[in-house]
Amino acid sequence: MRKVLSLSLPEKTTKEIKESSRERGFKSVSSYMRYLFELDKDLISEKELLNSIKTAREDYKKNEAIKAKSIVDLV
Repeated sequence: MRKVLSLSLPEKTTKEIKESSRERGFKSVSSYMRYLFELDKDLISEKELLNSIKTAREDYKKNEAIKAKSIVDLV
């Protein structure tokens, strides 16, 4: 079952969203917003990123970091 979600946005933002939706080939603003919401689920949070950096720094200081000549060596 679908529910309606109303947003209060400035007119300029509304126009930009509608234009972006059209330019990217979405049939509706709703389908564009669903797409963006799904993309957002895959993003790492700022907190997770900072924790990852902290862990990497600690590993580096303990000389536990992986030393590779190139990215190919890491994968």
